[in-house]
Amino acid sequence: MSSDKVIKTDVLVIGSGMAGCTVALGLAEEKINVALVTRSQDMEETNTKYAQGGIIYKGKGDPMLLEKDILKAGNGVSDKNAVKILAREGPINVENVLIKKLGVKFTKDEKGNLHLTKEAAHSCRRILHAADQTGKEIEQAFINKLKENPFIKIYTNHTLIDLLTSPYHLNKAEIPDYREFAIPKKTTCVGAYMLDNTSQKVKSFIAKKIVLATGGVGQLFLRTCNSEIARGDGLVAAERAGAKIINAEFIQFHPTSLYHQDISNFLVTEAMRGEGAQLKNKKGELFMNKYDKRGSLAPRDIVTRGIFEEMLKEKSPHVFLDAASYISTKKIKKRFPNIYKTCLEYGIDVTKKPIPVAPTAHYFCGGVKVDEFSRTNINNLYAVGEVSCTGVHGANRLASTSLLECLVWGVRCAKHITSSINKSKLINERLVLPWVYTHKITKIDPALIWQDWTLIKLIMWNYVGIIRTRKRLQRATEDLLHLKKEIDQFYHGVFISDELIGLRNGVSAALILAKAALKNNKSIGCHFIKKDYF
Repeated sequence: MSSDKVIKTDVLVIGSGMAGCTVALGLAEEKINVALVTRSQDMEETNTKYAQGGIIYKGKGDPMLLEKDILKAGNGVSDKNAVKILAREGPINVENVLIKKLGVKFTKDEKGNLHLTKEAAHSCRRILHAADQTGKEIEQAFINKLKENPFIKIYTNHTLIDLLTSPYHLNKAEIPDYREFAIPKKTTCVGAYMLDNTSQKVKSFIAKKIVLATGGVGQLFLRTCNSEIARGDGLVAAERAGAKIINAEFIQFHPTSLYHQDISNFLVTEAMRGEGAQLKNKKGELFMNKYDKRGSLAPRDIVTRGIFEEMLKEKSPHVFLDAASYISTKKIKKRFPNIYKTCLEYGIDVTKKPIPVAPTAHYFCGGVKVDEFSRTNINNLYAVGEVSCTGVHGANRLASTSLLECLVWGVRCAKHITSSINKSKLINERLVLPWVYTHKITKIDPALIWQDWTLIKLIMWNYVGIIRTRKRLQRATEDLLHLKKEIDQFYHGVFISDELIGLRNGVSAALILAKAALKNNKSIGCHFIKKDYF
């Protein structure tokens, strides 16, 4: 199989979550041609869609107080300059982009003012929300706007295979005939190989600038509230191209996802605890004060470990979040309509009884290292959103900073590309090696794919999860290295597919996380190292 189509554009944006959409819209409004590519069959299927809680706006004492809260949550690992950028530019971008330009329907109070809520580790109410489906409202507003813009071409159901870089992917046989071309001394990204999952053909996308916005890595774990697309595709592609990855050991687990045999990824937002709900064990006892004086509103890593320890003590697969005893029925239905509706579908009336909850893999605090304009160490390659690491989150993310980071760095990325794109030239397509795939095995045994994925998820959950030990991390690294060898051999012997690309990237991403965790001996934030049992 070879690539039979080359698509040329000014900017290639890979990913359709809030970060990718922000960049695409910002560029298109400057009449810059954008190819927006997403693995999902509809643009909406992203981690943004599942962000319930909200987005930071502004509160009393901000931006100074917000900076303080972020740095405290990040356990001293956060980049202070990045935090300052977020705190100072965030409210401006929320107002200009989300409220004025997109008209996102944020919840208002009885007086018609924007309603601000509070979440764990925040010093004041400063979080905007659209009931309990904030991300979904924002995502849909962006999609509606993007589809109207003639400078944006959308490609759904396309999977990133690899980034195209110079000089690695140069067709050197063509260079002597192209005398104006000079091989750059520094690795330069010129595009990407993408698998069209509908036609099963590989396309070469060539662009002046490339933006990774592929999301996180939640699907590497047994329990996650992430979208099915969050399997580390962009992270691994960037690493293969030579991008620097930092803070990969910091995986945030959300304390409260619905525990039910028929649903595995439904989050119960932290905002519910912000409005008064309390965590209880199966005896009905409040237990979080044993682990932190802030109780149920302690930072996420502390609450997660508290729940995990309580589950072990009680030999229970979950604890309970009691909203019914602390929040009025009217307020629950108005403030958390989606949680109320979804829980009711599974036989749980949250206005009358507690919700069974358990921790779940939620957010990747590390990623591809970027500067204040979203630039990576590879020429012409940018990264935004959860795949990137701006340094804001440090060792533990403060609630509702993620959507704001997508917005702020998305705006900054678009502005930087706009100011520099005229200095960049589109590489001649003859100089890029076409994708060639000659293997003849066309049928993939689904049992092998499923088994390998299950093994990755179990390894990551048990060994690189909420509580880690040196022995567990060593075992994880050894097991993943062996599995990667097996998968790589498999990958190079069969017809390429989205499932196979995902499996290859999944084991590679898992290794990135496990190796980073093993390298860091210090227990900090959501990287919690416990003394070995043997």
